[in-house]
Amino acid sequence: MATNAGLAAGAVHLARITRWAGPYITLVQMLLIGLAVLSLSRVGLVTWQWERVAATGSLAAILVQGVRADLILLGYFLAVPLLLAPLLAHRGSARLWQGVAVGWTTLALVLILFLELSSPRFITQFDIRPNRLFIEYLVYPKEVAATLWNGYRTTVLLGFGLTFLLGYALWRVLKTAATRTDMWSSRKMLLSWPVILLLVLCQIRSTTDHRPANPALFALTGDSMVNSLVINSAWSVLDAANSLRKEAKSSEIYGAMPREQILEQVRAAPWLAEETFPSPGLPTLHRQQAAIARERPLNLVIVLEESLGATFVQSLGGLPVTPELERLKGEGWWFEQLYATGTRSVRGIEAVVSGYAPTPARSVVKLSLAQQNFYTLALGLGKQGYHTEFVYGGEAHFDNMRQFFTGNGFQKVTDRGDMTPKFEGSWGASDEDLFDKSLERLNTLHAAGKPFFTLIFSSSNHEPFEFPDGKIALHDPVKQGVNNAVKYADFALGKFIRAARQQDYWKDTVFLIVADHDNRVYGDSLVPIKKFHIPGLILGADIQPRKIAPIASQIDLGPTLLSLMGVSSEHPMIGRDFARDSTTPGRALLQFDNYFTWLEGQSATILRPGSPALAGRYDAASGKLDIAAAPPSQAKVDQAMAHVLLPSMLYREQRYRLQP
Repeated sequence: MATNAGLAAGAVHLARITRWAGPYITLVQMLLIGLAVLSLSRVGLVTWQWERVAATGSLAAILVQGVRADLILLGYFLAVPLLLAPLLAHRGSARLWQGVAVGWTTLALVLILFLELSSPRFITQFDIRPNRLFIEYLVYPKEVAATLWNGYRTTVLLGFGLTFLLGYALWRVLKTAATRTDMWSSRKMLLSWPVILLLVLCQIRSTTDHRPANPALFALTGDSMVNSLVINSAWSVLDAANSLRKEAKSSEIYGAMPREQILEQVRAAPWLAEETFPSPGLPTLHRQQAAIARERPLNLVIVLEESLGATFVQSLGGLPVTPELERLKGEGWWFEQLYATGTRSVRGIEAVVSGYAPTPARSVVKLSLAQQNFYTLALGLGKQGYHTEFVYGGEAHFDNMRQFFTGNGFQKVTDRGDMTPKFEGSWGASDEDLFDKSLERLNTLHAAGKPFFTLIFSSSNHEPFEFPDGKIALHDPVKQGVNNAVKYADFALGKFIRAARQQDYWKDTVFLIVADHDNRVYGDSLVPIKKFHIPGLILGADIQPRKIAPIASQIDLGPTLLSLMGVSSEHPMIGRDFARDSTTPGRALLQFDNYFTWLEGQSATILRPGSPALAGRYDAASGKLDIAAAPPSQAKVDQAMAHVLLPSMLYREQRYRLQP
């Protein structure tokens, strides 16, 4: 009773404040409540991240521009019922208008509340407000629900509980206030409506510049996480959803470049400069001659390690939780400066398996035009008589992997349904069970007498970090944490390699161990380049120990592996063959949210949507990126632009493939 009385009193008080708004009272209340909620959330997030916010010296701008961003979001929500007002906001249809207005504004405010309550957990994981990743994960409710329930049960229950209670309270307040509204005459309402609509449109546009305001306008600092605090989570997610609609042309957010200039820039790379590209319809297709001639080409096994960034490798400046990998690195080609192309597993898959460069769009693993005849190592090797297979401990349909792989050259998919695991977590079979099944499959393939390519994708090092007891000496006291999960994943990997080394196929097989991305991508830089640093190791067969010192990208691994295997073939990959040249300087391509970075030595060229490119200096030892006052040279910008525009162009035109 006291709660109801309090809600009624609050509604009456709010109605008194906004009584002048007449039929628009509910919309005005949404505006005021929305501003209050978003501002309080922003203040809370700023307080939580105070150290990084204070380092930017931009507190006032963050708070003031944050209100501006909130007004833009709320303007979008106001526009929908406002467009219906001329039809419904009359005395004769007052009840219908009040129902529509209260229902819509309640839903809008509940969405705002839910996303703001979700923001701290998302920032903890991805070092940025909810964005396109938030949307992408929602299409896998089973895996996401299991992860949230097993790893963040209390947080989830509190979040949904608070959202429900606050949403109900808001509905009661808005409904009570709406029923006490004095409706205007139809004449007064219709005369005022164009003026109010114009004000709301100006609120949405938020600028007199040529282009309306967009999230890029609020990038006020050199710290991308702090920049994300300026805008609100609802706008960030809705903008990402809108971007997904235009993903086929996503790279054009950075600008335009003539087609011939794109190709000229990309083909000018030292490792492509002497190649010929005979097919105008397939502009990057060329023949790569293997640097190592073999009478019988070798098999290939790629072990893609989930979230195993340099953060966890002591010799790369990380924690001492991968002793097996540290031991193995002296037995093969060890990449000292290998960088992931993005922050999602599917981004790592497209780079490692297809040699495909990153774009601001979703990975091609998920895009419709890449589900058939899109180049992969499996597709190319299959044409040379290889048996090709994907082995995964979870459900292979996750992230659309099964469809992408089976449509592009993988002849068999082995996943959780084909295993009898001794331990199963939220993401499927443990890494030991995965590798046991992989060893079984590799022996079967070897016995068949055909060359083979197997891609193995681990999952134990994934939240909520579940793995069997008694396998490792824990690094941290609390078992269920990332450092212990990494140590278990490393233990399982070492066990797998030791077992594979005893098999007959070891001497005929090249193994690649590489991460898809780091566990968490965060830092006080505009682009946290340090968190893109990953380990990479090639061993097996007759591979001799070597340290690869130049900067390398995941897109370089495909061409290098083919060369070491002794496979000469046609392919559209633009990566570098380190078997032919492992000493001259290299480069890396990094996609972080809507920022694309071209890293070459200590020089970083950063492309931004709707804003000029930035030049930076990156110190690999400290992991610090300093943004220069002067812009990058046009040559650097052109180089970066060409490499981010090319993959979008090839995808859109379906030209990243082999000859029919």
